[in-house]
Amino acid sequence: MKNNQLKLQPNRRAFISTLAASAASIGLASLAPLQTEALELSDVNKEPKSADEWFDTMKGKHRIVFDVPEPNEIMPFAWPRVFLMTNQKTGSSEKDCNVAVILRHNAIPYAFESKLWEKYKFGEVFKANDPATKAPATRNPFWQPKKGDFKIPGIGEVSIGINELQESGVLFFVCDAAITVFSAVIADGMKMEAAEVKKDWLASLLPNVHVVPSGVWAVGRAQEHGCAYCFAG
Repeated sequence: MKNNQLKLQPNRRAFISTLAASAASIGLASLAPLQTEALELSDVNKEPKSADEWFDTMKGKHRIVFDVPEPNEIMPFAWPRVFLMTNQKTGSSEKDCNVAVILRHNAIPYAFESKLWEKYKFGEVFKANDPATKAPATRNPFWQPKKGDFKIPGIGEVSIGINELQESGVLFFVCDAAITVFSAVIADGMKMEAAEVKKDWLASLLPNVHVVPSGVWAVGRAQEHGCAYCFAG
């Protein structure tokens, strides 16, 4: 990759295009740093439970994991709510249900505060549009949405904000492997230190979003703990 292709100025559009292409084309060679200290998890994930122990809390009769590797409009957040709503209609309360949402690969931006979306151009890099504007998002549209932001035809207003789903007991996990790789790619494009960018990202995790070694690790653990699998991305 040529250095002049990665400059933010004067051609910002070229930078975003190159950065997105670089992120999309990451190969196995890019994962080499993960074999060393790069997979150390953030301290925020170590209290009050380890990654494995979060899955031990899933004791409900009805358990499901939503696998989210890509932005997919409202679906990664609508489907967990639909699962809870329809279980309630068939006699199972939220306490009878356990839901895990795994944000991995290109869906990891949803684990972070809006300030990172603007700073690192997440909407453009990860091709995540804002449901309100249909343009690349400059905020996390699913964190603390306003009342009435999301409506489903035939159903009406739905509470599918991450914070709203968390209030219903939904657990959110994000892939540390993807955080490590994508923060390094973006750091390279912005001429920043990879460790500092990753530190910035981890400091801006949404409350109660748990970092796990990898998304595929978490998908596997969830199923080992009795969760049915649903592809949501």
